[in-house]
This record gives sequence, C-alpha cells and structure tokens, in this order.
Amino acid sequence: MWDAYLSLAVENPALFWTIFVIALSTLAILLGQIVPWLTQLLLRRFLKEDAKTFYSRVVQPHRFLLTLTGAAAAFDIVAWILLQGVWYVPWYPTLEFGLTLALSTVLGLLLFRCFQTYFNEYLLSAALEGGRKTNSELLLVGRFLAIAGLILTLFTLFAQTHRINIIGIFASLGVGGIAIAFSAQKVLEQLLGGVVIYIDRPFSVDDYIGLPDGTFGRVEAIGLRSTKIRTSGKGTLAVVPNSSLIQATVENFTGAKKVMAIVYLNLYRSVGEEEQALIRQVILESTQDIFGLDNRSTNIAFRNLDGGRLTQVQATLFILGATGSSMEIRRQLLDIANQKMTERLKSYGISFDIEEPTVYVDSPITI
Repeated sequence: MWDAYLSLAVENPALFWTIFVIALSTLAILLGQIVPWLTQLLLRRFLKEDAKTFYSRVVQPHRFLLTLTGAAAAFDIVAWILLQGVWYVPWYPTLEFGLTLALSTVLGLLLFRCFQTYFNEYLLSAALEGGRKTNSELLLVGRFLAIAGLILTLFTLFAQTHRINIIGIFASLGVGGIAIAFSAQKVLEQLLGGVVIYIDRPFSVDDYIGLPDGTFGRVEAIGLRSTKIRTSGKGTLAVVPNSSLIQATVENFTGAKKVMAIVYLNLYRSVGEEEQALIRQVILESTQDIFGLDNRSTNIAFRNLDGGRLTQVQATLFILGATGSSMEIRRQLLDIANQKMTERLKSYGISFDIEEPTVYVDSPITI
C-alpha cells in the first residue's frame, strides 16, 4: 500500500499532495486535542493545588485557541519529519516558513488572550489585596509593556530560528533613523507627539479643551502631525502641532466628570444603628484602596422595606473621570472590591443579596 501511494506521487502529483494534506491535517487535529490534557498535566506539576482553578479561569476560556496551537505545532513537526527527513522536498523551506509563521501567530494570540484573562482574574485582585492605592493607569502601562514584551520575544525567537539577522535589521533602522532625524527634525517631533497623544489619550475627538495661550474649543480631529480645534465664540479652526500639545498643560473640560456606581445590598432583616455603622465602615474600607475613587463623595443609605422586616443598603460610589481602558480597569477594581466587601460582611454574620449588575451613571461635574 505504501509503494502504491508513492507511485501515485509520480503518476498524479495533485492527487498525491491532496491526500497528503488531508491526512496530515486530520492527524494534526487529533494530536491537537491532546494539548489541553497535557497543559493541565503540566500545570498540576508546577502549580500543585491551584492548577485546576488556574486552568479553569485562565486557560479553559481559550481552549479552542489552545487546541488550534497544538494542531499547528503537530502539523509543522510531522511535515518537517516527512518532507525534510524521510523525503527531501526542495520547496519545503518555503512551506516551513509559512507554517512556522502561522504557528507563531496562533501561539501569540493564545498567549495574549491568556495573559489578558490572567491580568483580569489575578493581578487586579492581587493589587487590591496589597493594601495600597491601586493606580489604574500604572496597571494599564504594565499590561501594555507585558504584551509588548511578549510580541517582541515571539518575533525574536521566530527570527533566530529562521536565521533572520534581527540585530542587523535594528542596526540598519537605527542608522537610517538618525539620518532621517537630522533632515526632518521638526516633522518627526510632531509625528512623535501624535503617537504620544494616541497612546496617552489626554483628550479625544469632540472633547472641549483649553490651552495655556487662551485657546478654548472642541477637538475636531487628531492627526499624526497636528490637532484641529474649533474655537468657541469665534468658530475659527486652530491647528496646533502635536509637539506643542504634549509639552503644554492641556485642560480637558469634557473629562471633568464622575461615573456614579450604585450598589444595592438587600438584607433579610432589619438592622440597628450599630450594625449600620459596621456595614458603613466595611464598605468604606473595602473601596478606599481604589485609585480614582472619590471617597469623599461616597454615600451609604439605609431603607426599610416590607414594613421594616427587610433592609436595603444603597452604596453610591463615584469614579473620577477617566477614558477608555483606564475606566474599564477602575470598574473591574470596583467589582473586586465588591467581592471583598461581600466576604467581610458575611464573616460578621450579616446575610444579604447583592443586586447584579452594578448600575453605572454618568455624573457631569459643574465647571
């Protein structure tokens, strides 16, 4: 049968390679199904008791990507054994480059998704348990640097395994960059300013901002070289270089707002003044470590329901204005603080139900 298959490669190459690809893909998929089991086995070896919890919370949500990565790795390895070891196929190096690139891409996506889940499930909780103010912007920068390091590591490994002179590439880019920098210094400063604005996000399109020179208006567009501001009153369009904006004190009036988070706790009985004071203290202590939370505005109200047999606690918290991923991280930190608050109240023997989800309401600040 094997000789007949090999003779098919000479008589009908197209049919031969079609059968080869289908058989190899089927084998790769079957081997890929084993990868989740191997991952759990390795986690049990290194993480001991926490392996099952870690796998279910971090890896299990991305099981499809894990299986796909295993299938891609199996396809690459078996193809290398057959096409390079058993049969020598001249065009295999080109095929191997594409296979390894696909494997690196899927692996990078898997690690990226797993890291995001790990960041949300573990690092945010650890930050709050540290007992210090949790700076959401610092967490955001740390997540960005970790992801950038992951991408750079995968790119470096891919380049080294395929004999790509990565040092030479960076050196060439460095020499070329120096030459360009001298010839277009001002333009580069403006372009880099645009990159800083896109990363730091001090303002967005449609935000009202004020500059130290008296310019005040609505941001109409943010370009790589300059930002266009429609001035209030006159209606003229001010074109401000991005390099000037990143060095100036920009006052964002649209960002002057709070997001009001309302949490409801339903107790199964009425509570006295001493228990109310305890509940108020637990709520304040559980939320005081969140950076960006206006503790001075926190309001905790008690209401009697069902003729005084039940008590409802309304905790109104205010998250200071932030945009994009930073606000999302602050909301996640608040959810973790709610879990801590729940555990502490139950440890005091106070039974209750917490209404889901937390209500978020934009609360503009009067300027």
